[in-house]
Amino acid sequence: MLITNQPDLAKAAVDAGVDRIFIDLEMLGKKERQGHLDTLISAHSITDVPKVRAAIPNSELLVRLNPPHPGIGEEIEQALQSNPDFLMLPMFHKAAELADFCQQVQGRAGVIPLVETAEAAENLEEIVTIKGLSEIYIGLNDLHLDLKQNFIFEPLTNGMVDRMVDIIKRAGLSFGFGGIARIGEGQLPGELVLGEHLRLGSSSVILSRTFHRGMISGEFADFGKLKYEIEKLRESEEYLLQRSPEQVELDREKVNQIVKLLIQIRSKR
Repeated sequence: MLITNQPDLAKAAVDAGVDRIFIDLEMLGKKERQGHLDTLISAHSITDVPKVRAAIPNSELLVRLNPPHPGIGEEIEQALQSNPDFLMLPMFHKAAELADFCQQVQGRAGVIPLVETAEAAENLEEIVTIKGLSEIYIGLNDLHLDLKQNFIFEPLTNGMVDRMVDIIKRAGLSFGFGGIARIGEGQLPGELVLGEHLRLGSSSVILSRTFHRGMISGEFADFGKLKYEIEKLRESEEYLLQRSPEQVELDREKVNQIVKLLIQIRSKR
């Protein structure tokens, strides 16, 4: 999945092999939670949705709305006017909040809950039984913050994501988690993150903002770079799918070691 509100970039991304475009309308509380971090806080608008929909009429479009609040019903109706394939609810805590969201959507789009609070993670057994869900996404960024952890991938290495995935799989739902950098880039290199997705059986991942690098909107955009990076990701996926169980475990241990080192470094700051 690629997060963008630019119609030309959305079309280029789909042409390059991206499966789903992601428009991010979440604003409530996000600056307070993430303003001190080097994370991207989008400035997308509801007016972007029909423009992107028009640019990718036959491709999947996901719209992330705001967390549960009194105006969420109006947001749902506005977003649905552009016929998105999926609506995402972030930062919810209780299963009842998600159930209410699904009831308001009424099957007019698929619902993807973004499990990114400690309370939602604890309530996952109940969450996966709610009618109207298309899949589950585990948001590692806000989840690790809510858990007072030092690094975004800590829930992946302490067994928490594995336990959540087990619950999701038993419910017969597909899932995704976190974000991924370009191959060979990132504090936790993209190929190692991809390996963990394949180990766990994930079906989706958000492409990090490194995939946007050098790709401004307009006539000077170099979309060839995007296609090249997506192809590298697909090639790496094919290679990683050929790993033996022993190689999978060795790669998992590499991830654990890198994350452990980064946690130690950050805890000393």
